[in-house]
Amino acid sequence: MNPAKCDAVDYIQFLVAAQKRFTCSEAARCQPESPQAPAHDAFTRLLRRQPPGTEALWQETRGLVRREEGVLVLDDTTLDKPYAKRMELVSRHWSGKHKRVVWGINLLTLLWTDGNALIPCDFRVYDRPLSGLTKNDHFRRMLEVAEGRGFQPRWVLFDSWYTSLENLKAIRDKGWFWLSQLRSNRRVNPEGAGNLPLATVAIPQEGRQVHLRGYGFIRVFRTVSKDGDVEHWATNDLEMTEQQRESLARQAWGIETYHRGLKQCCGVEKCQVRTAEGQRNHIRLSLQAFLRLEAHRLSAGVSWYESKANIIRSALRDYLAYPKYTLHPTA
Repeated sequence: MNPAKCDAVDYIQFLVAAQKRFTCSEAARCQPESPQAPAHDAFTRLLRRQPPGTEALWQETRGLVRREEGVLVLDDTTLDKPYAKRMELVSRHWSGKHKRVVWGINLLTLLWTDGNALIPCDFRVYDRPLSGLTKNDHFRRMLEVAEGRGFQPRWVLFDSWYTSLENLKAIRDKGWFWLSQLRSNRRVNPEGAGNLPLATVAIPQEGRQVHLRGYGFIRVFRTVSKDGDVEHWATNDLEMTEQQRESLARQAWGIETYHRGLKQCCGVEKCQVRTAEGQRNHIRLSLQAFLRLEAHRLSAGVSWYESKANIIRSALRDYLAYPKYTLHPTA
């Protein structure tokens, strides 16, 4: 058997450098000139032969996190695939970007952050027809894997989609604190007054302790934005202050920043391979490309966008020094 002409690092570095096109064909066109340069099929085969699972991501992540500090943030995002209805893993999902249901691939990520670093530690691709697992199943399994890897986060942060009693109890059983938004129709019991919708309960600015039906005592907060939007937050840390809640909410927003960077800088949505195996491997390699940009941001203070722009600037300098496309003088 002939040796492979490209490996995972070749593809990752292509994702780091590419600006708009993130296809296997473009990866082949961008390779340094060589008699043995990989062709487009070499990258397609690479995406098929990569080992399944997320272990390769964790091997690169483990040196960037402090497992007994920081917080874990879990959320999902939809990778837009509007013209790929025959692509495996593509189905209808709600998109926070478009505010409607769209065609795409749903990606769940477990992110570690200390308020500055944004480090993806684990991920899952939602594909219930094939795996039989719901998003909540993936949620609990990723937390179990994190616990097995030695994580002892101060808090676990997530949105209201994942606030099922089974999820909340699973986190409590690990001895961890959680903080999440809670839907306004959840039933709580304030001071033995009976179970009432959360929206109807009086909540002072510093928060209030109530009993969540089926779970136990929690502390709830209510925030009102400048636009008048009302949000309810809940935690099993009964001593949490409003200042702590606000600080943790800012850290939870880091996963939205991560989602934007992953899509805009690493081409996670742009793969055109049709197989589920190829799509999963492209997603994992995109996360590994993001890790390189994030590690550089943390060490050099250069944003992901500036790092990618610097690659193009270098190419522009070379071209401007020796322009290729000119017009002969007519005078």
